[in-house]
Amino acid sequence: MNGYHRELTKDDLKKLTELSRLSRGDIIKMTCLAGSGHPGGSMSSIDMYLAVYSFAHIAPDNYTRPDRDRVVISHGHTSPGAYAALARLGFMDPREVILGFRRLDSPYEGHVVRPIPGIEWSSGNLGQGLAAGCGFALAARMKGLDYHTYVMMSDGEQAKGQVAEARRFAKKYGLAGLTVLIDNNHLQISGRVEDIMPVNIKENYLADGWRVREVPGHDFHALYEAMQTCRDDDQNPCAIVCATVMGQSVSFMENKPEYHGRALSKDECVKALAELGVENDLDQLKADRDKPIKLFDSKEIPPPRLNPGPNRSYPENADPRQALGNALEDLARLNPNEPIAVFDCDLAESVQTLKFAKARPKSFFEAGVSEHATATIAGAMSVNGITTIWGDFGVFGIDEVYNQLRLNDINRSHLKVIATHLGWNVGPDGKTHQCIDYIGLLRNLFGFKLVLPCDANQADHILRYVLGQSGNWVIGVGRTKLPAVKDESGALFFGSDYKFEYGKADLLRDGDRGTIFSMGVMTYRALEAHEILKKEGIRARVYNISSPLDLDPKVVSAAAKTGLVVTYEDHNIHSGLGSIVGRVIAEQGIKVKFKCLGVTQYGASADPEALFRKAGLDALSLVGLVKSSLGLLIK
Repeated sequence: MNGYHRELTKDDLKKLTELSRLSRGDIIKMTCLAGSGHPGGSMSSIDMYLAVYSFAHIAPDNYTRPDRDRVVISHGHTSPGAYAALARLGFMDPREVILGFRRLDSPYEGHVVRPIPGIEWSSGNLGQGLAAGCGFALAARMKGLDYHTYVMMSDGEQAKGQVAEARRFAKKYGLAGLTVLIDNNHLQISGRVEDIMPVNIKENYLADGWRVREVPGHDFHALYEAMQTCRDDDQNPCAIVCATVMGQSVSFMENKPEYHGRALSKDECVKALAELGVENDLDQLKADRDKPIKLFDSKEIPPPRLNPGPNRSYPENADPRQALGNALEDLARLNPNEPIAVFDCDLAESVQTLKFAKARPKSFFEAGVSEHATATIAGAMSVNGITTIWGDFGVFGIDEVYNQLRLNDINRSHLKVIATHLGWNVGPDGKTHQCIDYIGLLRNLFGFKLVLPCDANQADHILRYVLGQSGNWVIGVGRTKLPAVKDESGALFFGSDYKFEYGKADLLRDGDRGTIFSMGVMTYRALEAHEILKKEGIRARVYNISSPLDLDPKVVSAAAKTGLVVTYEDHNIHSGLGSIVGRVIAEQGIKVKFKCLGVTQYGASADPEALFRKAGLDALSLVGLVKSSLGLLIK
């Protein structure tokens, strides 16, 4: 970054001033034609966009280069401004942007999305952009790339807690290659920022150790000078607070909050274009509105292929968390030259990432109790060709950050989440920490995969497999030791010869008097129930479902031939394995007796076994359900 200088010449200023006028016309036109959008904030941000995209080391002919500067837009509702600036600077055709805005089969959505050239992160959920920028800036350091990251934000979103989390993270890790530009127009959708929720923008950034500049946000000279100062600072992340005017350059729109999220009527549009001195070609644009729009190829960077190394063996009782921690340590040592990042939120010992931290301290990032920012930082890191892992309790790493995971999913990130302390296995921690809804939440995210090992040996196999895959994955475990799962001969079922296949159900025991589908920490209890039933002459089939989100319908169909299907889980009965199996049965029109055994209410602080017994989820209760379903007497 040092040595990069971009001075604003008279010709540059003349060009930017003209592009500013034309871009405002483009903003007015595209929102008017679409009948919706956010013209007011786009017009207060447009000069910031033009300044950043013309100043930064990014251009239409280099926007895919690894060393290009990154621009992250947090207030994604100002997409008309971002699209107009990019188009006027040559990244795409301005007419296509105007015609395609908020239109089906067009890349120009209402909030900025990848892979439009110059757009690095799909956003619009306010408050997440700074954390994403931290991820890009940290990726530059890890990969040895000399680029700068710019984050564009609004003033209203500074009230978000995630912004404060990201500010502290950036300062702790010395992300000097990070500059934030804040559109400080003092207005948001419901009125003045000072009335909605006051934010001390300058003071907050200074308090967290940032360098802060305040500039007039419609002055290109001031913007360029501030960006150069920030780029030359190799000690601090920088914030540029830009004093702007909502609806700037159209008199009847200026400082009017109603234009934050309202497109102009045709009459207003005609009036605004005349005031800007921009051609009124609305009728022709409307006639061309349905013409095909050019799409853009995705610029995906998959994570590296890691050497998984040999599997470890756990012959007796072992904690799957420990197996995951040991495997992480192995991978750290086996892949010294591959970029791997592990994130923690003050739980390194509990989630067993501490061994990795000791093996690769420079690749371990302790974010403290800042889950929202961490989820986004890790997600953004993962799209930069870095194997990225985040370990946390399920209630924090899934439940608490559902919205952040959703945005990671939309951005097609490659995040690997190790979620521990799932289900009632958490026991004494109580209902606030018993994560019993993770399957239901992850089912809503189209790109996430979930795997649930049932013992330490399968956990070892699964982690080594998952870290070699693209996309978003969650590996879920409990908090206690589990018996090693063995076959009927007494050999380890998930031994050295086992090969994990995503989506494959593990047939642990065969039988013809019913089938039990179980998963994770409940599987060994299902095997206990199998043994009890076996002594009474009842052989029940037992499957371990390690990939519940991608259950093989053929397995359910085959199981139904035993006459009874039972699902057994310590998850919310309404959204877990039972609902998944039930859907397959219904969609395939399978006729079979079907029973669900799962969590029907919040638990309490108690030993897990006590919780299971009280709720009828212990092995004996499962035996009773199978026998009653078969019409047999229960002893």
